[in-house]
Amino acid sequence: MTSADVARAVRQHVLRMTNSGRSSHVGSALSCADLLAVLYADVLDVDPAHPDRPDRDRFIMSKGHAGAALYAVLAERGFFDARLLTQHYRNGSFLSGHVSHVGIPGVELSTGSLGHGLPVGAGLAWQARRAGQSWRTYVLLGDGECDEGSVWEAAMFAAHHRLGNLAAVVDWNGLQSMGTTEETLALEPFADKWRSFGWTVREIDGHDHAAIRTALAARDERPAVVLARTVKGKGVSFMENQVLWHYRPPDDLELAGAMSEVTR
Repeated sequence: MTSADVARAVRQHVLRMTNSGRSSHVGSALSCADLLAVLYADVLDVDPAHPDRPDRDRFIMSKGHAGAALYAVLAERGFFDARLLTQHYRNGSFLSGHVSHVGIPGVELSTGSLGHGLPVGAGLAWQARRAGQSWRTYVLLGDGECDEGSVWEAAMFAAHHRLGNLAAVVDWNGLQSMGTTEETLALEPFADKWRSFGWTVREIDGHDHAAIRTALAARDERPAVVLARTVKGKGVSFMENQVLWHYRPPDDLELAGAMSEVTR
C-alpha cells in the first residue's frame, strides 16, 4: 500500500472507531493521519512480524490522545488484526482511548499525559548512540503539547548531546482543547524557538506526503524537528479547523457524511 492508501484507510478507521466507542479526539487523529501514514509506509524501519526486533526504529506517539490514529496505522501495517479496532474505547478493551503499550504490538510507550514523549525519545536516542546502534527514534508531538516545560528540557538535552538520531515531528494544527494555540499560550516565533535550542528545523505542509518523506529522510548531526502545518479534522469538511471535534465524537448521521468524504 502507498502512504496515500494508508492515510485513507486510517481516516476511515478513526471515524468508525470514535463513532462506535463514543470517544474523543477525532479531529486530532485526522490531523496526523498523513504524518503517521508516511512514517509507517515509507520511513520507519519496523517489522510487524518481529515488533520487538532489537535494531528496529523507535516511534513514540507523544500526543497520546490521538491514539485511534496510531492503532489504525498499526493495524493497516499488520501489527494486529484490523478487526480488533471495533473494540476501541470499550470497557475491558486493550485499545484504550489514550495510547497504551500493554498488549499492543508496535507501541513503544503508553502516552496521554502530555510532554513525556520527547524526554523518553531523547533518552532512547542517547542510549542508541552510547551503544553504537544505528536505529533512530521519532517522536510525534502536538502543538499544544509544546506548552509543557518538559518538552523544552528534553530539547535542551538532545541538543547538548547532539542527538542526530532523534527526529521530532510537531502536528501544528493551531488548535488545542478549547481554542487556538495562539489564544491559549502563544507558540510564535515557534521555529525560532527550536533553532535557539540548537535543533535543525524544517517547516512543511503536514498533508503533503512527498514533503513529509523528504523532511524525514534528511540526516543531521543535530536533532531535527519537522514543524508540520496541518488542519485539525483534515479530510472531513465540517470537521476541519473546528475545535468542537477535539472532544466530540461523530454521531451516526455525521459518520455517514464524513465517510462519504474520506472514501473518495
